[in-house]
Amino acid sequence: MFTYDLARFIPFRDVDACERVRQIKRRDLAFHPNPEFRVRIVDDPAQFYFEFALDIVTRIREALENGRPFVAIFPVGPMPQYAFAAKMINQTNLSLKHVHTFNMDEYADQDGNTAPVEWPGSFQKAMWESFFSLIRPELLPPSDQIHFPTREAIKDYGKRISDMGGADVCYGGIGWCGHIAFWEAHLGQEFGDDLVAYKKAGPRCVELNPMTIMQNALHSFGGDWSWVPPKANTIGPAEILGAKHRSFWLDGDLGGGVSWQRFIARLVAHGPVNTYVPGSILQTAATDYTILGNVANDVEIHMA
Repeated sequence: MFTYDLARFIPFRDVDACERVRQIKRRDLAFHPNPEFRVRIVDDPAQFYFEFALDIVTRIREALENGRPFVAIFPVGPMPQYAFAAKMINQTNLSLKHVHTFNMDEYADQDGNTAPVEWPGSFQKAMWESFFSLIRPELLPPSDQIHFPTREAIKDYGKRISDMGGADVCYGGIGWCGHIAFWEAHLGQEFGDDLVAYKKAGPRCVELNPMTIMQNALHSFGGDWSWVPPKANTIGPAEILGAKHRSFWLDGDLGGGVSWQRFIARLVAHGPVNTYVPGSILQTAATDYTILGNVANDVEIHMA
C-alpha cells in the first residue's frame, strides 16, 4: 500500500475522512442524515440551469404576490441560469421593484481595492452583462437595491443584509478548496474548532486560496493564473447561515468526463462539519444542494 501525507498547503488534514468520502458512490450521494440538507442530481445541463433560473424567478414572484420585499444573495461563476431567469422575467412582465440583491463577492488587489465595474473580470460587470442588462429597464429594481461588496461597501455589508432581516435565500456553489462565496479554507486556521465563532464571522477582504486561484484561472481567465487577483471581498458564514434558505448548485464539469468538483462535492456534503471545509456548515442548515450529473460521478483515477 502506498500512503502519504496531504500537500502542506491544504488546510483540511483528515486523511481518513478524505478516503471515506472518496468512496461514496453516485447512487449514495443523495442520502444524508439531516433531512433539511437535500441533495439531488440533475443530469441534463440545460435542465440544471433552467431549474436554477426557475428557483430564482419563483421566489421573486412569491414574494411579490405576498406583498413583501425579496432579498437574495447571488454568486458569480458559470452563469447560464441568469439568462434563463431574465427571459422568464421579461416574458411574464415580472416586476423586480421589491427585489434587493447582494452579490457574494468581488475581486480585490493586494491592497484591498476592489475591481472597478469596467474591468473584464469584475463580478459587477458580469452580473450586469449576464443578468440585469437582459431585463427590460422598467422591470428592474432601483439601482440602490443592487449591492456589491466593494471596498466602500464592505464595512457595513453584513449589517445591510441583517437590517433587512437576513436574505430570503442565499444562492451559491462550492469552490475547489470547499469555499462558499470566497470564504476560503485557510480561514479555518483563525477559528480552529470554534464553530460557534466561525458561524458568526461576517464580511471581510480575504487572501485567495491557491486552489481558488487555479480554479478561477481555469474557468474564467483562460488558464492564466497570473491574471487572477490575489484577494477578494466576500460575505461570511453569518450571512450564509443567516439566510432563511440556501440553494447551492454544483456545476464543475470540464467536459470529456472530467470534473474538478467531484471530490469536494462529497467532502462538503458528507465529511465532518469543520472550519477548514467552509461548505461543510451547509449540512447544519436547510439547504438544497443540486449536483450536475457529471460532477456526481464516482471519484476515480484516470491515467492518460
